[in-house]
Amino acid sequence: MESVRLSVNINKIALIRNSRGANLPDLTQIARDCEAFGAQGITVHPRPDERHVRFDDLPLLQATVRTEFNIEGNPDPRFLREVMQVKPHQATLVPDGPQALTSDQGWDTAKHHDFLVDVVAQLQSVGTRVSIFVDAEERFVEGAKRVGADRIEFYTGHYAKVFPSNPIEAVKKHVHCAKLAVELGLGINAGHDLNLKNLSFYKDQVQGLMEVSIGHALVCDALYYGLQNTIQMYLRQLN
Repeated sequence: MESVRLSVNINKIALIRNSRGANLPDLTQIARDCEAFGAQGITVHPRPDERHVRFDDLPLLQATVRTEFNIEGNPDPRFLREVMQVKPHQATLVPDGPQALTSDQGWDTAKHHDFLVDVVAQLQSVGTRVSIFVDAEERFVEGAKRVGADRIEFYTGHYAKVFPSNPIEAVKKHVHCAKLAVELGLGINAGHDLNLKNLSFYKDQVQGLMEVSIGHALVCDALYYGLQNTIQMYLRQLN
């Protein structure tokens, strides 16, 4: 069985760079290094205030990444325009507001059906695969299929919160909804608060999991273990 792909989210690296107003760390070099160290994809999440990755980083990263480039974010007009110009391998649609500290919930794919149908079609028209960030609920998975998405990305924040006390309960809805997604022909990604303690269990339980996007925990671990070693540690959890 093919192993689950690791896409490294480099937003926190961009945050460090932006704190000094220069190009250190160099984001494109970090992307190249992550790939050299084993990452199978690079993820970024440009926000309206550009506190992490900036929109002018996107073309440079697209020219740099040799694995898969995934751009995630709320598809407001600017995001959609910039992403369609860059044409990444994948766009992950996330319903976070302009002031959100981090993504903390998925789409209500029924309530936003018409909007998502239009956005998905636009992105697919330039050859970009579309994944929709959802909570592990049947109706949201079914809604993602109806709007034409290629994949879903399960929001795993609640899973990570419950995991230390009750792993089986934490993953139960994800197991159920993953089976539904596979039946519907949707690819499955996952992300948010996955780390070295909870990742392997999640991967073993969730049928059809194709990709995880991990940034904050991986960068924190890299402070202790080093970036190369940390990426290998996460890959071992997935293999």
